[in-house]
Amino acid sequence: MHNSAVFASKRADARHYFGTARLVVPLLALALLLAGCSASGAKQSSNSAGAAVTITFWHGWSLPNDVGALQRNIAKFEKLHPNITVKTVPNVSDDKILQGLRTSTGPDVISSFTTGSVGALCQGALVDLNPKLKADGIDKNTTFIPSRIRYTEFGGKQCTLPLLGDAFGLYYNKEMFTAAGIIAPPKTWTEFTADAVKLTHMKKDGSYASLGFMPSFEMYETDVGTWMKQWDPKYYDAQGKANLANDPNVSRFFQYADSLQKALGGYAPLHKYRTTFGDEWSAQNPFEVGKIAMALDGEWRIGLIKTDSPKLNYAVAPLPVPDDQLSTYGKGSLTGTIIGISRKSQHQQAAWELVKYLTSDTNALVSFGNAIQNLPSTLAALKSPELPSDPAFQTFLRISENPMSGGTPASNNGGQYLTILGRFGDQWQSGKVSDLHQGLVDVDKQIDAANAQTAP
Repeated sequence: MHNSAVFASKRADARHYFGTARLVVPLLALALLLAGCSASGAKQSSNSAGAAVTITFWHGWSLPNDVGALQRNIAKFEKLHPNITVKTVPNVSDDKILQGLRTSTGPDVISSFTTGSVGALCQGALVDLNPKLKADGIDKNTTFIPSRIRYTEFGGKQCTLPLLGDAFGLYYNKEMFTAAGIIAPPKTWTEFTADAVKLTHMKKDGSYASLGFMPSFEMYETDVGTWMKQWDPKYYDAQGKANLANDPNVSRFFQYADSLQKALGGYAPLHKYRTTFGDEWSAQNPFEVGKIAMALDGEWRIGLIKTDSPKLNYAVAPLPVPDDQLSTYGKGSLTGTIIGISRKSQHQQAAWELVKYLTSDTNALVSFGNAIQNLPSTLAALKSPELPSDPAFQTFLRISENPMSGGTPASNNGGQYLTILGRFGDQWQSGKVSDLHQGLVDVDKQIDAANAQTAP
């Protein structure tokens, strides 16, 4: 049985709005509903700062360790604010949260694992926190990691704040590197291809004995949105129109992914080998058992390896960057949990006190993050001596702090554009699309049509 702390990562179902339709459906439904709403229906907080009040907090954590860690912070908050009682409701899915936000009997505070929901939530479901931050003298750009602020706001509204964070880096097997004569992790994608080929070994029957890297967009965390971040794509132009076909970095990314796939044997054999991989969250994860030498993954993998494969000799480095962007080496893709206040809450001041505490109190952030193997989201918490000293974890902290790191942009339909792009990526890799530029032109048209459907 896995340690429950590290199994918090099973919320990957939420993180995987990248190219995943199951979360876009409820988010798109919310966006359609909110598109015609205005702020005039919002209920303002009527309780004074000292009045006794009970607020409800819905969140997605469900495992005993995770819920317990959060509840300990809630208890500390209630001690600091004896007039506020927090009723927590764990294990609430995104679709239930979105349904609850439509009613006056729903939650006062919500937390979601899905950064892709921010655009839809900012269209009327959640309170804009900018006035509250200003009133309390909190400069969001110097309190929080700036790159994490970017994925929690939309259309000028700070309707959510970052709670805990995730970052993506390159895990590599040190023993395999030594055997292949590789002395350091690759910093550019040209170096990465050379290393991936060196680390690939074939059996006599022509099948893979081990693979340097699995380049499939369907490979666990190696989706288009996460991987392409290293090229710094511009998803939209200044007018808000999809810009993928016009951004040369996007084409370079897809061309590189195709060249890497060919260098490692091609789509068909790679696809066949991928079918032999164990579940991402099991002890048979292909990186943990040596089927692949390098993997794109998040900080939660550290805890899983400690539980599943404690003798695995590995290290973590930032993902490589394009050769002409070497100065940006150290950056990575970011995501994380978000938290906000329902516009229908009748206790918005009390709700704000809770949100402020959970997102900006250094001890609260560090203790919770340490318990569930996640990253803090404030600049002060990044410097805490209580953070794990493990070199791999420290690498993720540096990626998180890097000003060039960031997430994918929020959209008004819950990240449907990433689903469209991910679908195209699968078609490109499998050879069903041969004209890259025209394919991206078609993707842009689909994205613009989807965005227009839910435009505020």
